[in-house]
Amino acid sequence: MAQIDEVYSYLLENYGQNETIFLSELAIPGLKPVSLRQQLKKLTEDGRLKRFDTGIYYIPKKSIFRFGSMLSPDDVIRKKYLIDGDNRCGYLSGMMFANQLGLTTQVPMAYEVYTNKATTDYRDTKLGSLRVIIRRPYVEVNDGNASALQFLDLIKEVSDISELDGAELTERLTGYMKANGLGFDTLQQYFPYYPDRIYRNMYEVGLLNGVAT
Repeated sequence: MAQIDEVYSYLLENYGQNETIFLSELAIPGLKPVSLRQQLKKLTEDGRLKRFDTGIYYIPKKSIFRFGSMLSPDDVIRKKYLIDGDNRCGYLSGMMFANQLGLTTQVPMAYEVYTNKATTDYRDTKLGSLRVIIRRPYVEVNDGNASALQFLDLIKEVSDISELDGAELTERLTGYMKANGLGFDTLQQYFPYYPDRIYRNMYEVGLLNGVAT
């Protein structure tokens, strides 16, 4: 079997179709990095592999379109910024998260993420055709606190991005708290890391001790 076919078989077996492949994490036994890059280039040229961005590839599924299926941007964001191995290291924030919760109908123009992988407090970058705003979290993110920190980042700016208000907004927020097991005590331990307006916003959206006021 030619080396290019061996590399393709390895990728197909270990990743499958439409799964994000990071060159930085890819190591094939017996194949030197320079040879690996050469084979990925050849696979991209013959169409068996697609390039999402520099160092990011995927095996496209066959589709009715000539160029094949597209890789999910959400999957790339999740694997690049939100998880580290098997551990949670980040979360979506801003308009994207508010839209997912149904607080706004606005279509986000960018992905906003808080991630332990951030090297600066703020960075505006591109990933493929996506605009991604990367922020350093107030507290290091892990599996145990990601939902709490994500919620507090929403509360911090909820009055600016939510199209809901009053009882409807309170109900939506308390529903998220209940679904994620977030009590007031769980959130309160992180208040000192956030701007003072977090207290005012918690009061204004009708949250007190984890229930509506």
